[in-house]
Amino acid sequence: MFCHLRPVRRLCLEKIFPPWFRNSSRALSGAEAVNALRPFYFAVHPDFFGQHPREREVNENSLKRLSVYLENLQKPGFKSLKPTQLTFYVRETEQNSSEGQEPFSTSGFRAVKFTLHTRDLLSTVLYILNSCSLSVEHIQSLNNNVHSQPLKEAKRMSDRPIKWDKSYYYFTGFRDPHEDLEQVSRMETTLTSWLDNNGKSAVKKLKNSLPLRKELDRLKDDLSHQLQLSDIRWQRSWGIAHRCSQLHSLGRLVQQNLEILKNAKGCTIIFTDRSGMSAVGHVMLGTMDVHHHWTKLFERLPSYFDLQRRLMLLEDQISYLLGGIQVVYIEELQPVLTLEEYYSLLDVFYNRLLKNRIPFHPRSLRGLQMILNSDRYAPSLHELGHFNIPTLCDPANLQWFILTKAQQARDNMKRKEEYKLRFPFKTFPSGSVGGAAVWRLPLAQGAILDTRDRIPRRAPGAWSLLLPLPVSLPLSLSVTIINK
Repeated sequence: MFCHLRPVRRLCLEKIFPPWFRNSSRALSGAEAVNALRPFYFAVHPDFFGQHPREREVNENSLKRLSVYLENLQKPGFKSLKPTQLTFYVRETEQNSSEGQEPFSTSGFRAVKFTLHTRDLLSTVLYILNSCSLSVEHIQSLNNNVHSQPLKEAKRMSDRPIKWDKSYYYFTGFRDPHEDLEQVSRMETTLTSWLDNNGKSAVKKLKNSLPLRKELDRLKDDLSHQLQLSDIRWQRSWGIAHRCSQLHSLGRLVQQNLEILKNAKGCTIIFTDRSGMSAVGHVMLGTMDVHHHWTKLFERLPSYFDLQRRLMLLEDQISYLLGGIQVVYIEELQPVLTLEEYYSLLDVFYNRLLKNRIPFHPRSLRGLQMILNSDRYAPSLHELGHFNIPTLCDPANLQWFILTKAQQARDNMKRKEEYKLRFPFKTFPSGSVGGAAVWRLPLAQGAILDTRDRIPRRAPGAWSLLLPLPVSLPLSLSVTIINK
């Protein structure tokens, strides 16, 4: 009774796959499949979504599932795979930016959903590329290279040297000797050479943005003076025009409710994703919230100050139970927590310590520091000298770990202080480099920096160093090294 479904399925395949695929009997190898999917990987690779954490996470998870699917296809003797539904955020590239396709968002990417139920690598690769509106011509050229020439012509030796097209080396995996020569002759790009090459462009952008930067500084100074603020900062790297818009919005609220906003006297205001008070006592203004939410927050600031005092007392009580070790919260190394979330974290840890008293000698651990983490299961010692302690850590294991690592922690902290004295560079929280023109260069933790300037040879974890540019560039420019 289902015999009529086979022509329907065949018709769907004819719409999806090109004619040369239906006439081809050749199967792709695993390496060829990876090469054929390079345009797709380039369009969805998580490294290109650094400013969009949600989309980055979706692409990472989908790539893992796709990798498992492709591996199962290559296993001998497999019968069929379960349909796998995948979602990718595809960046706008030269291949998929043509007219007649689904428009991209203002962020430069769009969501693509498809379900894989294919039985071989070639059809899987074609289905993925077509679903993402990417070209499949390079796969056709692979098929033509294999089938177009007769066997006897392949055996015939050429009278002259053959210079193969780059696609031949691209799909066969053979090394291109001409490309090897070019790579040898081409100098490796270093940080210094990259800055030299992009210096003129940075100067031009800096000059064009100076009026807007001056307006940003003026608005920031006026609001800080009006409300007697300690500072105004941004958690994210928004553009200057966006920051000016946020300050204008806060300025209008000051005109309407000046007395209420004076509750923030002496505080630091941070524009971020949600409203509240941070674990270190900064007033967080959510950029997606309306003035009504901001007003309610400023009205509740006195109660937040009371909670902050109770939190400091709780930290002192924990410190007393742990031999004088100082409980700290490091913004650059810990997740962004509100004051309520951090207080709850401390309270849970404190109650566990009370139930299981750890016999530390009073003040034996003075000078050491620790931070609390809710996403860890075992204690660890950071290279900067502080302890990473899980909230639900077993007290007996905690005592053993701290006592055995105490001297190493002191050595690490001493080395950190010596490092600061040797390289007195100013550090900035992420996104708070005010009016300077910066380049943001992603570096892995501990990446080696190659410059002609005397700078630290290793980039410390989660720090942003403001480094002077080469002498050939204007002194008004600077570069921010971002560790991701």
